[in-house]
Amino acid sequence: MIRRFFSYYQPHRRLFMIDFMSAVIVAVLELAFPVAVQWFIDRLLPGGNWPMIVTVSVLLLFVYALSTFLQYVVVFLGHKLGINIETDMRQELFYHVQKQSFRFFDNTKTGNIMSRISNDLFDIGELAHHGPEDFFIAVMTFVGTFCIMFTINVKLALVTFLVVPFLIWVITYCNVRMHRAWRLMYSKIADINSRVEDSVSGIRVVQSFTNEEYEKKRFDADNKKFREAKLKGYRVMAFTTSSVYMMTRFVTLIVLVVGAWLSFRHELSYGELVSFVLYVNVLMKPVDKISALMELYPRGMAGFKRFLELLAQEPDVQDRDHAIDAPALKGNIRFEHVYFQYDPDHPVLEDIHFSIKAGETVAFVGPSGAGKTTICSLIPRFYDVDRGRITIDNMDVRDLTKRSLRSQIGIVQQDVFLFTGTIRENIAYGKLDATEEEIREAARRAHLESFIDTLPDGYDTQVGERGLKLSGGQKQRIAIARTFLKNPPILILDEATSALDTESEKLIQAALHELSEERTTLVIAHRLATIRNADRIIVVTKDGIAEQGSYDELLERGGVFARLHRIQYERLSETNAR
Repeated sequence: MIRRFFSYYQPHRRLFMIDFMSAVIVAVLELAFPVAVQWFIDRLLPGGNWPMIVTVSVLLLFVYALSTFLQYVVVFLGHKLGINIETDMRQELFYHVQKQSFRFFDNTKTGNIMSRISNDLFDIGELAHHGPEDFFIAVMTFVGTFCIMFTINVKLALVTFLVVPFLIWVITYCNVRMHRAWRLMYSKIADINSRVEDSVSGIRVVQSFTNEEYEKKRFDADNKKFREAKLKGYRVMAFTTSSVYMMTRFVTLIVLVVGAWLSFRHELSYGELVSFVLYVNVLMKPVDKISALMELYPRGMAGFKRFLELLAQEPDVQDRDHAIDAPALKGNIRFEHVYFQYDPDHPVLEDIHFSIKAGETVAFVGPSGAGKTTICSLIPRFYDVDRGRITIDNMDVRDLTKRSLRSQIGIVQQDVFLFTGTIRENIAYGKLDATEEEIREAARRAHLESFIDTLPDGYDTQVGERGLKLSGGQKQRIAIARTFLKNPPILILDEATSALDTESEKLIQAALHELSEERTTLVIAHRLATIRNADRIIVVTKDGIAEQGSYDELLERGGVFARLHRIQYERLSETNAR
């Protein structure tokens, strides 16, 4: 995992080297300062050479100025390095999520994905900046300080060295505990994000059922767990910080006492004692750095581990090695003994076998959960079949690249998703390089033009989050306009009018009729009256394909379709009677 972490430094080698070398020079200057102070006290002061004292002071001022500039370089460029690496990781993770198949999103909470793309990477940037640099500088400073201490006074250096094992033990012990604490904290904040995302996205359902208090209680429970996890982490951090503080002050006190005793015995000059005290302070800086790293490392690596876990989830629908770009498709579709299941032991489709001719309009009807939407989801490879195969123009869809296949399939669903932005931007999503004329023509063909003309901002009208400022029919027509722009040879209409009022349905049915002309069209419908003009109707039940034929043929046959038709007709008659 460490090797994988360091691989993200590769694109930023030059920036890392500038930052790293500046930090090394700053550390070397820190080591030189106590030597200068010792020389100042033991040599210059007794000699009474004032001009030399002034000269040395000016040189020390220059050294401080240089160190100050390099400190600026280290702080700014170091954080820039961390931000660059964090940005690269976030980009890689987002791109990876974009590649995932529908099964991944079926089983993963949106809040968890958001947490890993945002929160989990915050501390990684800090770790990327401080980790290698601070560790190397701390070790170099630690070793360099002890070497110089031994040259000043061996006895005092040994006394100081005796405390180091205790410091190492405290830091190691706390690191283990903090790693567990921060990992738990990250899992809890992911739960909070999921809860907020669910509650905010479903706020209309929450308020319509007056379940605000219930949502508050659920959020409070997750929020309390996060609070407890974070408090646990900070409790360990506080213990670490206070323990290291006590140990460092204890070392300083020992040096002062033992140094004073050695000075009384004339084994240590005053200048050497002062420089030794200064070196103890220098020695404690790498200890503080290591302590800070021990605090940062568990958080950063916990986030990095979760980052790698998500990257390790390969999409179950991928292009084959020999996959080719799909040529211009005509739309001859064939299912050959197809089996599919979302979960083990719960088959959805078993031995499904049928074919659709290019340009034909085929409707799929049947009870909910029979697999109608699943059949249509398998054609663009949102899922892959478990057994059997699906062909388009005699080509197995798995032998075509996903991008080239899906670019020739248009889908209009009942639950239309609009992006936050303008009407123009949402229509143009069907063809990102569309001209203004093409966008307006698509809107006209989708029967949107008269509606857009009534708006003060016209095509620049904001639709709101997920299109909340628009009615269901208006959103549906925008989805149809998108598909007109895409102009695919294969069209899938998934219950596109089932939740609309009569007036909206008429407009959309007219738009869909025009959209489906000269295309292979698959229609999923619950309202049987909307598919009277379909070339063929396939009745799907949990046992497979029960029957197929034209609207009138199926009614005359008196099978499943006729029974569904009778039930809907009776319900409609009862509604009209009221």
